[in-house]
Amino acid sequence: MSENKEIEIMQSVYDKNDQVAAKIRDSLTESGIFAVNVMGAPGAGKTTSLIQLIKRLEEVTAYVIEGDIEADFDTKTLQSLGVKAIQINTGGACHLDSPLIGQAVEDLHISDGVLFIENIGNLVCPAEFMIGEHAKMLISTVTEGSDKPYKYPLAFEKADIILLNKCDLLPYVDFDEDFFMKGVRALNKTAPVIRVSGKTGEGYEKAAEWIMEKIKKQQ
Repeated sequence: MSENKEIEIMQSVYDKNDQVAAKIRDSLTESGIFAVNVMGAPGAGKTTSLIQLIKRLEEVTAYVIEGDIEADFDTKTLQSLGVKAIQINTGGACHLDSPLIGQAVEDLHISDGVLFIENIGNLVCPAEFMIGEHAKMLISTVTEGSDKPYKYPLAFEKADIILLNKCDLLPYVDFDEDFFMKGVRALNKTAPVIRVSGKTGEGYEKAAEWIMEKIKKQQ
């Protein structure tokens, strides 16, 4: 007599999040919004990069959803510059998820333009969760070291565009760009890697052009 075996079917913990993310993305597309999930470690220059990019995206309206565990310094900085920005504090969670973004999008009342979603400063969790974006932008820095693609592969693998920030410091730091790029290309063959400097503004024009091309293709 054969024994009855109980088989447990597990639903992916990402399924519900991804379903909500797909609805958000479709809604944003219908509203003429191109959404960018901005990822990077703490101090990588995510907000500074957004300021530099928004200055160069004069043809479109830019909106920002700022994600932090606590505080709202970056949101206040953006708002002081006239950017329509809203804050999400996770209270401890290391990444944003799609339900949080869905509510923030409703609160922003946006239509037409580009939506930047600055994720929590973290090179691990943000890359794992879709949040309704059309593209992922990863900001890495020369001050972090050239080994980051090897240590945090998923973020580099998932990125649609990579900004290598703080390049004005290259003469002063030990950064092996060839080693960095070999790591990037082993994971991601197509994402453009653009040298930028949040301090000088170098490189952001090219990054803004990339965003504008994506926006026009979506229209």
